[in-house]
Amino acid sequence: MLGVVSLAIWLGIVLHPAQPWDFLPVGDDEEMPPAPLPWPAVAILIPARNERDALPHTLPSLLLQDYPGPFSVVVIDDRSQDGTAEIARQLATETNTLEKLTVISGAQLPQGWVGKVWALEQGAAYCGLRITDCGLSELDSTSFPNPKAYRPTPKYLLLTDADIRHAHGSLRRLVAESERAHLALNSRMARLRCLSSAERLLIPPFVFFFNLLYPMRHVNDPRSPVAAAAGGCVLLATSALQRAGGFACIKDRIIDDVSLAKAVKGEAAPIQLALSRTEVESLRVYESIETIWVMVRRTAFTELRYSWLRLVGTVVGMGLMFLAPPLLILWGAGCSVVGCSTRAGGLMAACGLAAWLLSALVYRPAVRFFQLPGAYVWVLPFAGFLFGAMTIDSALRYVTGRRIGWRDH
Repeated sequence: MLGVVSLAIWLGIVLHPAQPWDFLPVGDDEEMPPAPLPWPAVAILIPARNERDALPHTLPSLLLQDYPGPFSVVVIDDRSQDGTAEIARQLATETNTLEKLTVISGAQLPQGWVGKVWALEQGAAYCGLRITDCGLSELDSTSFPNPKAYRPTPKYLLLTDADIRHAHGSLRRLVAESERAHLALNSRMARLRCLSSAERLLIPPFVFFFNLLYPMRHVNDPRSPVAAAAGGCVLLATSALQRAGGFACIKDRIIDDVSLAKAVKGEAAPIQLALSRTEVESLRVYESIETIWVMVRRTAFTELRYSWLRLVGTVVGMGLMFLAPPLLILWGAGCSVVGCSTRAGGLMAACGLAAWLLSALVYRPAVRFFQLPGAYVWVLPFAGFLFGAMTIDSALRYVTGRRIGWRDH
């Protein structure tokens, strides 16, 4: 029975109408849309907390974007202690783009807000988008540095992270796509680094699982209620943000990107999510399983809406998907060897093998996307076991009050 259920789950994934396992669409692979006339104004918001080491690899490409329209870069320094603000200004000086950069010193975190969303709220307020009274009502334009550095009211905000590197044409493509399709939100899932042993083992499954949870074809279908975004790269129409009620509508959401996408799509606005192959890349390094473990456990129980019933269902489901196939093969082979039940052992081994073969088949596009050797299709059960353990750890940390904040470890 376990083998039949496991096999049925993988058959369901194979036959899913949205094909969430095929690692499509890839935004970089699409033909560049026609240029809009005129090119709208864009403000690039970068929340940054202790990002001195990352900014030299990411900020220059944003300051030097090949974008024909007016744009500005706003770094919101969230009380960093490593000279983040100074290195940002230095990089702008070195690239002769100081007029495009504004660095905001982040205010104290108000009660009820999470750090990254509060930083984005301050960046939006600097751009003139004060939609609600969120603790910034006492500030006026003179409270911000370089109040004349950004004049045009932006039609779009590009929300990105300090460890995300954009190709020089990234902004141009995102805006052209949004203008052509009248998108309220256009997001790219940055290509995650996949070099260390831990990354090769766990990063492709991480993206694979995300795609199963939020099939991108359903996300991009206006008729589907499924909504998601990848927080490392979100081009957001300011009109859509205003309709949703500003960043205050997600002020307490740890999974801010998916929550924002749901708020925007909930207003009957079209959104788009796609993978990036080269144009949007994450430089965040995960050298060990432990560092990936910390990243996943931060939001795993939140994704389950802090429900113990969902946790049990998730753990049981992951056990059936990932642990059952290899265990059934071993169990069936053992039964055949000791002669307790040759027929039953053969059936168990056959079901387990069929389920494992199907899992390898649907995981193959992930392995190819990250350019890994083909043998990596067989490690998915072990990766699934680890992600299940991370999810349990996330729940245990929640119940014991040991939570992880933005950029904390």
